[in-house]
Amino acid sequence: MQPLAITVGDPAGVGPEITARALIDMSAAERSEIVVIGNLRTMERAMALAGGGIAFAPGLGPHRDDAVAIIDIALSGAVPDGQISPAGGEAAFRAVEQAVTLAVAKRISVIVTAPLNKAALHAAGHEYDGHTGLLAALTRSPAGYMLLASEKLSAIHVSTHVSLAEATRRPTKGRVLGAIAAGDRHLRRLGLARPRIAVAGLNPHSGEGGIFGREEIDTITPAIDEARAQGFAVTGPLPGDTVFHRALKGEFDLVVAQYHDQGHIPVKLIAFDTTVNVTLGLPIERTSVDHGTAFDIAWKGVADHTNMKAAIAYARKMAAEPAQ
Repeated sequence: MQPLAITVGDPAGVGPEITARALIDMSAAERSEIVVIGNLRTMERAMALAGGGIAFAPGLGPHRDDAVAIIDIALSGAVPDGQISPAGGEAAFRAVEQAVTLAVAKRISVIVTAPLNKAALHAAGHEYDGHTGLLAALTRSPAGYMLLASEKLSAIHVSTHVSLAEATRRPTKGRVLGAIAAGDRHLRRLGLARPRIAVAGLNPHSGEGGIFGREEIDTITPAIDEARAQGFAVTGPLPGDTVFHRALKGEFDLVVAQYHDQGHIPVKLIAFDTTVNVTLGLPIERTSVDHGTAFDIAWKGVADHTNMKAAIAYARKMAAEPAQ
């Protein structure tokens, strides 16, 4: 199996520390299957902060003496701890860019991303909406889908980092159908023979027959009908205020959420520490923590790496079941 790659995100945030702590918790054999992509001195500093004695060695590895492989990303300027900076945004961008290059060349398997800061990314001249949009652009893909996965509740999103006004325009028939197909394909890959997928409506009460909006009638229901015709086990559109409760009780394996907060709020409420952000629909594989750079606690030695460990574990599971 090719190694997993961990991009450490914005050096000013908690990414380096949670990466270091996750590495400390691994066995030597597990660390030999990892390559870190980020600034070498930053990672050495993070390892010291985390109280670990693990060394890093340049290159893909594996290396002798249990050193962790690292692709060193030079910093273009000062990166103050816990602050937005163009240099921090540039470092985060270049790490992801390098990871994509390696993934496309099949030299790594799954990319695991620590958090970047969108304002810093923009300050560095890279105006993407976050990792999902950045990965889609770097792979020249028309679209990617964000899946929030947990053992209790999972949701795939028709739209994510756009304004609420724009989100109401995103549920086209093609986009909704694409989310259903991407979610079904992913769950089958992980062992579900026939995933049960629920599609949330966009409007209150799923539009109440057109009283509160026609998106369910004009685009969402036609997408569901087409999905059923293609053999998917799909139910909906169902009201957003009840569909997640039904999924949590075991009626559905996945919910198609129409916009960011519709899916993020219930999943993070139920499983904040263990939810994994997975990007689907691209020619590469990626998992991520579901939290941000946490500048307020960065470089204070208190960052919790539970979510990073979950993202790495999920990436290992994906790597063990290659996409068809």
